[in-house]
Amino acid sequence: MSQPESIQLPSELPHLPVRPREGHKGTFGTVAIVGGSCAGASRMIGAPALAATSALRAGAGLAKLVMPAPILSAGLTICPSATGIPLAADETSGEIISHEAACTLDAVFAAATVLAIGPGMGTSDGAQAATLRVIQQEELPVVVDADALNCMSMTKGLLHDLHAAAVLTPHPGEFLRLCAGLGLKGDGGLSKSREDACRDMAMRLGQVVVLKGAGTVVSDGLRTWSCPLDVGSPCMATAGTGDVLTGVIAGLIAQFCPTTQHMLLKVRAPHMPANPARPLDLFDAARLGVWIHAAAGSEWARRHHASGGLLALELADLVPGVMESIRGARSAT
Repeated sequence: MSQPESIQLPSELPHLPVRPREGHKGTFGTVAIVGGSCAGASRMIGAPALAATSALRAGAGLAKLVMPAPILSAGLTICPSATGIPLAADETSGEIISHEAACTLDAVFAAATVLAIGPGMGTSDGAQAATLRVIQQEELPVVVDADALNCMSMTKGLLHDLHAAAVLTPHPGEFLRLCAGLGLKGDGGLSKSREDACRDMAMRLGQVVVLKGAGTVVSDGLRTWSCPLDVGSPCMATAGTGDVLTGVIAGLIAQFCPTTQHMLLKVRAPHMPANPARPLDLFDAARLGVWIHAAAGSEWARRHHASGGLLALELADLVPGVMESIRGARSAT
């Protein structure tokens, strides 16, 4: 696959670290994606598989698909490079069995570097319990997307339960539901200023918030950055591209953010961690992921001379070339 044409990383974004030549799968981290649903008549299988594929495309060493047992094999068919961990599901309803899933998730926590939860998961009682289990743990950073955000908005006392260092990636609808769940009046300022609304939500939660849309906004409550409008394309307004973003951000966190409990406390601060092998905090990993994701969309539109027709897997396939292009451009200057 040909390299993208002259992609310029904005000067305010951090340097994308070079991967050590002596690295191995363990060096580049393990992303565990919790998602998918077979509750009721619906089947949601592709979203977590897209996130896992994208985490690997962004350079993560390993990906684990944590999905309801009846659909896990289908997810692995879409992303055969991942390993599968089944969540117990009721034989009749297909819903996640909360108490059995809790034990499974605890084992996942011990074997992962970063968690991503929500793609295609639904909002059943079991999904809500799984979301709560993930956001209450403090050992691993978490990317919270899609239905996990909706589950959070349904959680009473959310501010008391959110203990994990997290990146939340709502689209405007999910943002509004979070506002309602937090008891905020109106739309949280979204109709007036996306930047202010994103910053205020990040400040209230004490987390990194990625408010998706044209000119995606990223904030940790202290720093706020917006993706330039000349990066990205209308072709990205299609199913699955949000799952790709979740995977890309999780893949960057797995490789380049701190891994210890002590250092995880620092990712919430505006100062860069001292470890040169893992120099990014969650804010910078999130905004780098947003920019790489948008640049991959621009590259697809350029190659196809089209503003529509993109498939999410095609977007994921362009991520490595974009990353290598900006890594090489920075190292040459």
